[in-house]
Amino acid sequence: MARYYRYKLPPWARHCLFVLERITLPIMIFQLIRTLFIPTTFDILLLGMLIGLFIAFYLEWI
Repeated sequence: MARYYRYKLPPWARHCLFVLERITLPIMIFQLIRTLFIPTTFDILLLGMLIGLFIAFYLEWI
């Protein structure tokens, strides 16, 4: 299985990845609060995808 190395990416792509990694948590918290007040199917799916993305960044899969 090939390992994904983020540092071999071009500088602009690496910068975009770092920015995405930094803004995932605040967006996830906002989406959680929104889902608690007005739960819709789309909100729950979006929250699940954000949690999955956050876990992937945390475990350095991406």
